[in-house]
Amino acid sequence: MKIGIADTTFARIDLASFVLSTLKKEVPSAKIERYTVPGFKDLPVACKKLIEEEHCAIVLALSMAGSAKIDEQCAAEASNGLQQVQLMTNTHILNVMVYTNEEKDEKKLYALAKDRVIKHTLNALALLQGKTTLTPFAGTGKRQGSNDAGTIRK
Repeated sequence: MKIGIADTTFARIDLASFVLSTLKKEVPSAKIERYTVPGFKDLPVACKKLIEEEHCAIVLALSMAGSAKIDEQCAAEASNGLQQVQLMTNTHILNVMVYTNEEKDEKKLYALAKDRVIKHTLNALALLQGKTTLTPFAGTGKRQGSNDAGTIRK
């Protein structure tokens, strides 16, 4: 199994380090291919190359968006590009986007980013196990980067 990591130099945290440490702990034998690009709008091509040229079974696209309105717009465009690549390649890409305006305190932002990346990495491993691996968690309000929302009951 080969897992792709696409990350950016624009991010203010080395998000890939959380993926790497999680994979080392969970699946030490996993083969990892990393592709670092300048910004999140470059991620769709990086992910497509990881899938088509490096034969990655799944890719984690890691990025941080600044707090300006244009950053949010560009993040949405990048997300749309990642969705297109998933459909073009029939391969899951977990878009792990951290928005700097999610948390003003940098220590809390770091903790949020770490939690989100680790949980998405575990989700990627679950997806690689099969399409029903996450089924027991359907409707449970799982969150990455914050506390779970929980299930709504009648």
